[in-house]
Amino acid sequence: MAQHFLLSAASKTLKLKDIYQGGEDAAYAKFCALRWPENDGEAVCPRCGCCDAYSIKSRRKFECKACKHHFSVTSGTIFASRKLSFMDILAAICILANAAKGLSSVQLSRDLGVQYRTAFVLAHKVREALATETKETILDDECEIDGAFFGGAVRPHNIEAKRVDRRLKENRSPKRRVVIALRERGGRTLTKVARREAEGVEFAMERLDRTARLNADEAAHWDELEAIFPLKRINHSEAYSLNGACTNQAESYFSRLRRMVGGQHHHVSAQYLHQYAAHAAWLADHCRESNGALANRIVRNAMTAPVSRQWKGYWQRHQAA
Repeated sequence: MAQHFLLSAASKTLKLKDIYQGGEDAAYAKFCALRWPENDGEAVCPRCGCCDAYSIKSRRKFECKACKHHFSVTSGTIFASRKLSFMDILAAICILANAAKGLSSVQLSRDLGVQYRTAFVLAHKVREALATETKETILDDECEIDGAFFGGAVRPHNIEAKRVDRRLKENRSPKRRVVIALRERGGRTLTKVARREAEGVEFAMERLDRTARLNADEAAHWDELEAIFPLKRINHSEAYSLNGACTNQAESYFSRLRRMVGGQHHHVSAQYLHQYAAHAAWLADHCRESNGALANRIVRNAMTAPVSRQWKGYWQRHQAA
């Protein structure tokens, strides 16, 4: 029997203890190397692009020799105005990279020894950074499209006579959302959160090259795609895969997302479901990479992602409201 990748030595190239044994200087050097790889980790001014800068070591900042702008390695990135040490941020990234089915903010706060609010915002900043990988991606090979509903569970009434049929539209929760997955076989997974699965038609037209070949189930709204893409249909009441037509890869992604939501987070707000969906898609796309490679990829994405307008000052805005 073949060994699962996560059990192999190739999947374990980064240890949490190595991060703390390396100390703050090593963690800081890692961020510099991944922020400015084209300059061998040496600072590049984000304002004018000058490659020469004075190092202000007492404050871990730089001063551009050309425009005199002061900046740090996280300036203008999603980790701008950080309070945590580089060592703790790198440790958090390592922990998130090791979590094959995601990680709750409560557990992350306990692992790092920080407040829940700190862990919550940090995890969401990482998810936002991961989503930038596929922001402009267009799929052009064999693809699958499907949708699955999440959230908005209606609890049955205690009294049997007062219970309603929760399958009927009028009895559903307004918090219920559908995650639409567009997955390329052997490639990337794109996601969209919507109220109706039919919105996936427009999503497919936006994110698919016209040369792409598509697989879908027999839901009526996918009929519109037949005039645009070569489309294979699968009737799940007859088979899961038949004559090369299936949506098994999309279903595999939904299985991962359900285990993430049900097993780790327990509750996901409809407001933030798109970030959890993108996180699960990223994990599915990179499931054959080592944890060290995943951590480097997360840091690289975070160092190129702009300041988050949603998560910067998140709790301060909520307290003010």
